[in-house]
Amino acid sequence: METQKKELSMVPLARSMCWHCQSDIGGEYFCGQCVKVQPLSKDIDYFTCLGLPRKLSIDTASLENKFYELSRAFHPDFYEGKTEMEQAVSLANSAVLNQAYRTLKDPIQRVAYLLQLEAGAAKDIPGKAPADLFEAILEIQEHLEEFQTTKAGNDTTSSTRAADSLRSARKTLESKRAALESRLAELFQIWDRLVDKHSHDQAHSDQKEQTLKEMRGLLSERTYVANMLGNVAEALE
Repeated sequence: METQKKELSMVPLARSMCWHCQSDIGGEYFCGQCVKVQPLSKDIDYFTCLGLPRKLSIDTASLENKFYELSRAFHPDFYEGKTEMEQAVSLANSAVLNQAYRTLKDPIQRVAYLLQLEAGAAKDIPGKAPADLFEAILEIQEHLEEFQTTKAGNDTTSSTRAADSLRSARKTLESKRAALESRLAELFQIWDRLVDKHSHDQAHSDQKEQTLKEMRGLLSERTYVANMLGNVAEALE
């Protein structure tokens, strides 16, 4: 328990006084007087929640270990037989930790969440067709329409031809998605180096802003490509 208290002492609390005995809790998630569990701040961000800086390159094994270490302190199973308030706090804290872990362990969700924090981007970044795939996308849409029409009309020959075209298109889309994710990985490294600099000059701020802008654009294109892949996969089922 002492280790858990130490690990949780740097995470923002919802209040400065214990909800039960009104003692000053000084950043500890267990009151030093009555030992009641304390609620996480509703304004806590997922990086802070798991004791991480706002970086994009994360050791997923370490992230998992940290998550399990913290979740043991709040797991509702440990609060059976406790007061309703303690059970409610543990349940709410566990929910925040679970969502933080699910978000940060996935690199795409992680960067989307960072953009939301840093650039105030919408939670769901709308898809935008990659300019270099514009003509290919038009062809894919035609193949999708042809496949659905010929399949509904039991035109086996035409539907088989359209299906072959869609399988080829799927490879093109998968290749584009891989390229977008590769560039995102490069930008992760760039962003992390900028975070490490701890600089506040204008050039540094401009670099961070440009990196965020490029990542948002790449995510938008990836969303579009992923949706197209989903449409192709659904058609070929």
